Amino acid sequence: MAKSDGCDYFKRTSMFWIVSVTFGVGYFTCIVFAPEVIPFQHLGPFGTFCRYLVDNYAGIMYKGWWAAFAIHVFEAFMALKVCSNKGVTNASTRCLWFVQTFLFGFASLGLLLKYDPERPKQH
Repeated sequence: MAKSDGCDYFKRTSMFWIVSVTFGVGYFTCIVFAPEVIPFQHLGPFGTFCRYLVDNYAGIMYKGWWAAFAIHVFEAFMALKVCSNKGVTNASTRCLWFVQTFLFGFASLGLLLKYDPERPKQH
């Protein structure tokens, strides 16, 4: 197996984070932009709490959604900076890190931050 110089290092985030973040962000998006599609009455105390938030704090939740979006954009650009710092120079690999970090936030950025190109992993 050929050794890589790290310019194309990429690691996919775990399926747990992919499912959790996708569900969480999707649910939050529905609560903010289309609360009528969520069957709050079938979600027990969690549904009651979410209905309360929709009815009483819709403006704050809307701003919170945009704040979360902005944080994910910021994290994605930070991933590009970290790629540069760690010697990940391959354009398609940097794009993968950007997109994955935009979609899954710190679950992705954390993997990149843990990457240590100076020390090869021992198995």
